[in-house]
Amino acid sequence: MVLFAIYAEVSIGKMFLAGFLPGIVSALLYIFMIVVRCWLKPELAGIKIDEKFTRAEKIEAVKNVWPLPVLIFSVLGGIFIGLFSPTEAGAIGAILALLIALLRRQLTFSALKDAVVFTIIGASGIFAILIGTLFFTRFLALSGLPTELSNLVLSLTGDNPYLIIIGVAIIYIVLGMFIDSIGLMLLTLPIILPLAIAADMDLIWFGIIVIKLLEIGLVTPPIGLNVYVIKGALGGQVTLERIFQGVAWFIVMDVVALSLIVVFPALSLYVPTLIMD
Repeated sequence: MVLFAIYAEVSIGKMFLAGFLPGIVSALLYIFMIVVRCWLKPELAGIKIDEKFTRAEKIEAVKNVWPLPVLIFSVLGGIFIGLFSPTEAGAIGAILALLIALLRRQLTFSALKDAVVFTIIGASGIFAILIGTLFFTRFLALSGLPTELSNLVLSLTGDNPYLIIIGVAIIYIVLGMFIDSIGLMLLTLPIILPLAIAADMDLIWFGIIVIKLLEIGLVTPPIGLNVYVIKGALGGQVTLERIFQGVAWFIVMDVVALSLIVVFPALSLYVPTLIMD
């Protein structure tokens, strides 16, 4: 979102706010899909779906999860009201996580050491994948394939906003299978942004559509970066093929969410208009 906002010269704050309702819609669709699948096939959940919990157990569960929403709303809230920049938010989030651990009396030297080690291992794996994909992206850029494909698809769309969106979706779904999200965005924005502007499309709305397409690309084979991150976190517990099979259902829900964002632009534009205009 930050990269798109900078390149398209739109407000970063508005971009973050514009993603609020689409994010909620996506989450609700995921929840709906998971609940329905587990209802039809209970063994997917690994527990008995008719299991009952006492009020005390529910309260205890809430006590265990409160740090996550507090951390998220503190960081994003600070960005929205201008307390700190998106870049500074990373450092703020790390400090808040340390304070929460200290408050919960879990900030031991051993825990801090483990956190640093796991961060280094996880980041190293992700960077190794990114370096490989960046090399691949560079070779694809030198070949001219992304530009040729983009020009071919978009030459058929004219200045019709919905045809442009369909063309962009085809480009991102195809190229997203082979190119990382940042590389894909930087390769294609110089081509698709002028078309969006010529079609008089709202760039905030268009940006959310592009971000959603990039999210789909992050889980589609063969280079679904998020899938490799999950695989790294799980180690040998689940095979890569199994994870790709599992994300297929989420891709379907993402396509539904994307369709709603396209058909109802207010999903992206209502919150930034309400708060920042």
